[in-house]
Order: sequence, then C-alpha cells, then structure tokens
Amino acid sequence: MIKLIVFICGAIVMSFEILGSRVLAPNFGSSVFAWGSLISTFLAGLSAGYYFGGKAADRSPSTRKLSLIVLCPAILFLTFPFYSNPVADWVFDLNLGIRLGPLLASILLFFLPSLFLGAVSPYTAKLAICSLHTSGKTIGTLYALSTLGSIVGTLATSFYLITVAGVKVLIMAQGGALLVLGGILFYANIRCEIPEWLKRPDEKHS
Repeated sequence: MIKLIVFICGAIVMSFEILGSRVLAPNFGSSVFAWGSLISTFLAGLSAGYYFGGKAADRSPSTRKLSLIVLCPAILFLTFPFYSNPVADWVFDLNLGIRLGPLLASILLFFLPSLFLGAVSPYTAKLAICSLHTSGKTIGTLYALSTLGSIVGTLATSFYLITVAGVKVLIMAQGGALLVLGGILFYANIRCEIPEWLKRPDEKHS
C-alpha cells in the first residue's frame, strides 16, 4: 500500500507540473520565464515538503496522519478549476512584468499542492522503516518508485492524457484519486511502532 501511494503521488506531482504550463499559458505564455517559474516553484514546494514531512514523521507517524497529508492536496486539486483562473487573471492585471508575473502566479497556484505531495515521500519512508526494520534499502526503493511514478506521470500526461481530456478535468481526476487514497489511509489507521534500534538514547529509557 505504501509503495503504491508513493508511486501515485510521484506520478501526480509531475503530471500536475505539466498541466501547470497550460494553466499559465493563457496569461503568461510558454516562455522560458514561465517554465522557469513553474519548475522553480515545484522544486521549492517539494523541498519544503521533504523537510516538513520528515519532521512530521518523527512525531508518532501513522497512516491516519498520512491520510491528512494526502487529503490536503486532494481538496486543492478538486477546487483548483474554481480558483486558478481568477488568481492567474489577478496576477496578470498587476502588470508585474514577464518575469515576476509568472513567478508569483506559480507560487500562488502550485507551491502549496507540491509541498503536501513532497511531504509524502519522507513520511512513508518512516512508516516503511518502522514496519520493515530496514533503512537504506527501504528508503532507496521508495524514492525510486516516486521517481518512476514521476516519469510515468510526465510521459502519460504529455503524450496521451492531455490530448484526450481537458486540463481542469485531469486535475480534478487527480484530486479524486488522492481523495480515495486518503480515505483508505484514514480508515487503515496503522501506527508506526519504532524499532528499538532506531530510537534515540533518551527515548529508549522513556
């Protein structure tokens, strides 16, 4: 289950990035500034997600808490078609220029969803380590699956999905998939029992 979640979230985050270029295009075009803003925003969001996801994973991790991390971007994706155009139009009307305009729009539209999706990998890694009593191999496998999912999401979206469905439909479909995953995780409610050898010295005697 954990491996499937990592794979799907990896696929969704890159698919969302590809679709993001279409969201920005009507107002800001497809210039190098738009793409640079989009890529930088996703990288910043994922980086922040890795950090905060890792911190959250150290506090009694469970699948129920992981479900909340997954459900947050699900809600953002499902409501995205309703606020994306007004936000992009508002930023465009500010006349910030060809550099700051797409950057601000990217931050407002894509930073938060990518942050939550980035938090999934370190959180699931902690859960997997607790259940499998391994570390390096487990983490490597999960991040490999996340990257593989990203490749699949990129190719599937750019080569096929974007030609058969609209951008808003695809984003809402991704939100629906995350909603289902979050619901399954919430009701599974598996807590992480940290192995003795992973505990810090002060925790072993508590």
